[in-house]
Amino acid sequence: MRNLRLLRAAERRPGPAAAAPGAPQCFCLGAEPGTVFVGSQHGLLELGPAAHTVTREVSLIAEGFMPEDRSGCIVGLEDLPEQECVCVATAAGDILLCNLSTKEVECVGSVDSGLSTMSWSPDQELFLLVTGQQTLIMMTRDFEPITEKQIHQDDFGEEKFVALGWGKKETQFHGSEGKQAAHRKQTEVPPASAWDDGRPRVTWRGDGQFVAVSAVCPETGARKIRVWNRELVLQSTSEPISGLEQALAWKPSGSLIASTQEKPNRHDVVFLEKNGLLHGEFTLPFQKGQVKVNELLWNADSTILAIWLEDLKKDENCKPNSYVQLWTTGNYHWYLKQSLHFGNLEKNQLVSLLWDPVIPYRLHVLCQGWHYLSYDWHWTINHGMGENSQHVANVAVIDGDKVLVTAFQHAVVPPPMCTYHLQFTQAVNQIAFHTDPKHSGDMAILDADNRISVYRYGQSTVKDSTVRLGAVGGNGFKAAVETPYLDKTYRVDLGSNTNEVMNPLGLRFLTWLPDDSFLVVGQDQHATQSVLHHLTAVPHVAGAEEQCLDLRLSVSVDGEVISLCCSPVTKTVALQLADGQILKYLWEAPTPVLEPWQTSSGSAVQFPHPCVQTSLTKISGEEVILGLTDRCRFFINDTEVASNITSFATYNEFLLVTTNSHTCQCFCLKDMSVKALQTGLSSAAVPSNETLRNVERGSRIITVVPQDTKVVLQMPRGNLETIHHRALVLAQIRKWLNRLMFREAFQCMRKLRINLNLLYDHNPKVFLENVETFIKQIDSVNYINLFFTELKEEDFTKSMYPSLNGSSNAQPQQHPDQKKVNLVCDVMRVAMERIDPQKYCLSILTAYVKKSPPELETALQKVHDLRENISPDVTAVSAEEALKYLLFLVDVNELYDYSLGTYDFDLVIMVAEKSQKDPKEYLPFLNTLRKMETNYQRYTIDRHLKRYTKALGHLSKCGPEHFSEFLNLVKDQNQYYEALKLYPPSTQEYKDISDAYGDYLNQKQLYEQAALIFARAGLFAKALDSFLTSGSWQQALCMASRLGYTEDKLSSLARNMAGKLVEQRKHAEAAILLEQYTQDYEEAVLLLLEGALWEEALRLIHKYGRLDILETNFKPAIQEGDPQKTDARLSARGTA
Repeated sequence: MRNLRLLRAAERRPGPAAAAPGAPQCFCLGAEPGTVFVGSQHGLLELGPAAHTVTREVSLIAEGFMPEDRSGCIVGLEDLPEQECVCVATAAGDILLCNLSTKEVECVGSVDSGLSTMSWSPDQELFLLVTGQQTLIMMTRDFEPITEKQIHQDDFGEEKFVALGWGKKETQFHGSEGKQAAHRKQTEVPPASAWDDGRPRVTWRGDGQFVAVSAVCPETGARKIRVWNRELVLQSTSEPISGLEQALAWKPSGSLIASTQEKPNRHDVVFLEKNGLLHGEFTLPFQKGQVKVNELLWNADSTILAIWLEDLKKDENCKPNSYVQLWTTGNYHWYLKQSLHFGNLEKNQLVSLLWDPVIPYRLHVLCQGWHYLSYDWHWTINHGMGENSQHVANVAVIDGDKVLVTAFQHAVVPPPMCTYHLQFTQAVNQIAFHTDPKHSGDMAILDADNRISVYRYGQSTVKDSTVRLGAVGGNGFKAAVETPYLDKTYRVDLGSNTNEVMNPLGLRFLTWLPDDSFLVVGQDQHATQSVLHHLTAVPHVAGAEEQCLDLRLSVSVDGEVISLCCSPVTKTVALQLADGQILKYLWEAPTPVLEPWQTSSGSAVQFPHPCVQTSLTKISGEEVILGLTDRCRFFINDTEVASNITSFATYNEFLLVTTNSHTCQCFCLKDMSVKALQTGLSSAAVPSNETLRNVERGSRIITVVPQDTKVVLQMPRGNLETIHHRALVLAQIRKWLNRLMFREAFQCMRKLRINLNLLYDHNPKVFLENVETFIKQIDSVNYINLFFTELKEEDFTKSMYPSLNGSSNAQPQQHPDQKKVNLVCDVMRVAMERIDPQKYCLSILTAYVKKSPPELETALQKVHDLRENISPDVTAVSAEEALKYLLFLVDVNELYDYSLGTYDFDLVIMVAEKSQKDPKEYLPFLNTLRKMETNYQRYTIDRHLKRYTKALGHLSKCGPEHFSEFLNLVKDQNQYYEALKLYPPSTQEYKDISDAYGDYLNQKQLYEQAALIFARAGLFAKALDSFLTSGSWQQALCMASRLGYTEDKLSSLARNMAGKLVEQRKHAEAAILLEQYTQDYEEAVLLLLEGALWEEALRLIHKYGRLDILETNFKPAIQEGDPQKTDARLSARGTA
């Protein structure tokens, strides 16, 4: 889905004096950047980086190595930087080392039979010579010969195929050709084409381990390709190929060897494996016999194949046109991406072309008129730039004279197929989409003849013959996608003369501005300056097939423009110069001007390194320029934020990037700073799941479909993959929910498996206020049921889907006293009952079941009502369907128990019939229940269902004869508290239950609670015992009073309790009992002294006037307790 875009075009034209010595014959690149060595009829020249200068020159005629009549020819040229010289091979057989600094020429070897080719290995350790006697000589870099072999060998080579004897030729399957193919004699291969120069061609594999040689066989006159290793040991020979031509290029990655083949009805580029077998081809867009292919060249990373072609001469006076075509492959389809037309003037004819070995997308071209050109290419994606139009997701791909357009808004069509294609008469070089968001699908196409064809959408009803449907059309199909029509064709004429030196692709960076004018960048006469042309359409001339664009303004740029981008939102145009400087073009001003791009702080913006992809967006409200270099360095203005970015795209407030770690990250730029973005892109940061997802290795972003959630990625092999990035999905869902577009949000969430709780959690207040809108938009019982089943109590805006920019969307809880699930179920159930209870019957049942706890009895009652009240409406849900649906939601045994708990035997039988239960199991049980009295029947059902509280309630109504059973159930299930509620306190049953309850509490050692239960029931004796056991002597005395104890019995009880209190070290309480209830104050005083309660003991001594106890008991007790403080205490009390 990518096209080749020309970043910069440099040219050099040496002056007439420099060009005088003969015509150029070949050239090579110097080790120093910008230097080019050119071999001519006269000698060797060096072209410097300046535009019109020849830096150094060596005359080989003056040195005697080339004839003075300029008939000599240089057949090989190689710069040897370590030796500071250039190796030159002449057709006469001389191998020369030319030092341009000292102008010394040294002959290091000579071949008497002459040389036809010299080719150095990529590592410059070896070079191969092809002599005039059709021999190969392999030599080292020190010009020492290794070996010499004849080109034409009868042997196949070391990799000769081995026959394993699996059947004979006659018995093998021959496909559609039939058995006659086994007996058919192999036809002889015809000789090479008449225009073939007969010279051998040599090409090395990228690692320099093998070399392929194409030569004309002297016996058959046809070409054969042989593969040799570094020791000139033959490896393989190509199979006989009819029409094989002279061009030869080994793919640097080492997999295939490219050549050309003329077939009876077409002209193909064919590929051969190292073993000599054919492996694929593609057809050139020319008729048979129309052109000849001079050379094929692969670029350094094996992604582009350059083809140099010339028209075949029809007669002697005919001047052939020259072309250079750039082909790329993807998904096993070959695309013609660029076509350079050099015309038919003699000075524009090509001499040679080379790919740069260091910069993989730089192509060097040398013409006969000493016109040197270099083109820097890079990949780009041409897609619509708007946000709201239905055509913004269009992506256009150049394929020769066709533009393949894929409308991703409608369907993701894998390449090389497309939604539709536009057919042209000339090869297409550039595509520009309209930058007006309202017309972002409109396209302007610039072809090789400098004509701009404008295609628009929507205004024409006549079918355009140049627009042809692709994957979405065909017989019996009606295309749902809208196609554009050809509106106008403009000619771009900037005053060029047809007799001038040809510079193909003189215009680049075609941009279609919102006011329907065009921007293009051209080259100034100075090589380091560009010109920005602003073109507008002139009024239409009646009868004219094409119009000429008027040049509104030309602005000279002090530097080379290497990129141009326009923002469809802000309508800003930004230009990047070769040094990284950013300029802003104010095209809407009365007099458009260029000015430096400045940040909000007023500083000028300059990229630290030139970027091959640029884009404009806003970060925190400030417009910034984004840039990506060919080395994966990503810049925002002049700040490097990441160094592992392989592609990026902007969409609304989002930035999407793919990284070398095979992830796709998405950031919201609305409230994010550049520093925060830098932190998020760093490898040390750990982004949230919402911003990052893994993708396939080598994935690159093609486009983002607006008003949708699709991100289209392309894999290295060319196939497409669509992902729905979670951040984009959630942002789009939030927009839909804010606009109350529940249907769109629901469908997206269902398809992409987003938890449906977000429908409510995004804004609970708005959802509850618009429940009826939600139900009417969804309008599907199944979808509403799905929503119910996914409901959970947690807030998903805080747990699973926090906001992308860090701000919380959580709304205040509207009903804090209610659970979320119960609230939503109740509100939606009421709304559905109000809208159409019959239509939403199943959803209403789901609402009952989903509540916590489930209201299954109510749901079953709804089913029972459906059975009783049969609706005449055919579409209404029947009781059978409703029950079947309930069984889908709830376990059948659980539902059977709930139905039994309704005491409706018809409903029970209806549920049991739908279950797997055996009628022999449940029918006798139900029949037994039917015979029982109502309350006892319900008691039996509740006891069966272990609903003991309800069972007690029903059993209590069955009369006194069942009280023993009632009491046993209470004791078995410990339902004392619930049982006490069922009888008045004055009844005997209440006392019996309390008696049992008190005994149960005593067993649990809860004596005080047991005593209270006994006391409330009037069982004072048991209450007294429990109070005694618990140590509550006050309550025990109360119970003794209620029992009417005599004074002696009460005294005995008090003395007994006093003894227990003394054991518990409660001397004060024991003394009170003895003093007040037994009148034994002497014993009380002794207990107080034993407990060291001196003050209370003194009080009793003085109360009863027993001062003698002070001497007999008090003082000794104190002395035993603390002898050192005895005197102090006695003096303090006045007792000394």
